[in-house]
Amino acid sequence: MKRLFSVLLIAGLAFAAAPAAAHDDEKLNVVASFSILGDMVSQVTGDLAEVTTIVGPDADAHIYTPSASDAKAVANADVVFVNGLGFETWSQTLIETSDTEAQVFVATEGVTPVEVDGETDPHAWNALTNGMIYVDNIASAMADVDPDHAAIYQANAEAYKERLADLHEHALDAFGKLPADHRTVVTAHDAFGYLADAYGLTFLAPVGIDTEAEPSAQELAALIDHLNEEGAGALFVENITSPALVEQIERETGLQIGGRLYSDALSERGGPATSYEAMFQHNLDVLIQALSVQS
Repeated sequence: MKRLFSVLLIAGLAFAAAPAAAHDDEKLNVVASFSILGDMVSQVTGDLAEVTTIVGPDADAHIYTPSASDAKAVANADVVFVNGLGFETWSQTLIETSDTEAQVFVATEGVTPVEVDGETDPHAWNALTNGMIYVDNIASAMADVDPDHAAIYQANAEAYKERLADLHEHALDAFGKLPADHRTVVTAHDAFGYLADAYGLTFLAPVGIDTEAEPSAQELAALIDHLNEEGAGALFVENITSPALVEQIERETGLQIGGRLYSDALSERGGPATSYEAMFQHNLDVLIQALSVQS
């Protein structure tokens, strides 16, 4: 946190006196805290906004340290969207220190939180029903800020939600065909509690909801013992975390790594998860493929 304050102090000195940037063709400047949320915002705003994402693709928002350019983006924003639920531990300081006049909105307003080991799980987007709540919140926020284009935001949101609803029904059908003993998944950290609840799966992880945490030797040994006794469908590495723990579990249990899941961030351009929809479809495909071949 001291490092964060240092970065923002420098940013504040550089940008405190700077006027907000002129809009490009009347477009609003919108900042989203991380890549998945940024894509949702872009889907709703379309050509009416310039959307800047603070934590980009394949980057971990749990351990992110904002830069001077992030402070400038927030200072010049008209609207800022954050996930909330404790996901961006750095966002409040960034917003306050940037001295922005932007309106700030929490995209998870109205989501029913899931708890993991007594902590609120912030990864609400991993259930598509919650994704649709995000979309409604974004459209409502943009209509408040820019009422002249409220009908466009609403139309974009409705079309987007229709696609998400179709994907949700496909996921229910695909996961619903799995036998009860083919529904346990091991990932690097606890990012899939909402997906587990929505689609009837069990996710186990050596690390909790925050990737900065590390399991004790006893906790890791207990998980490995459990897997050796009970088994699991497959192991998965994640795009934002080191594969070392999952590879250790693979060696000590004989379970095979079933692929890579995208949990907290989209993929870089050219990857399989460059949008929220593509991310969910990719995760669905690799999960079903691995769990369907479980012996």
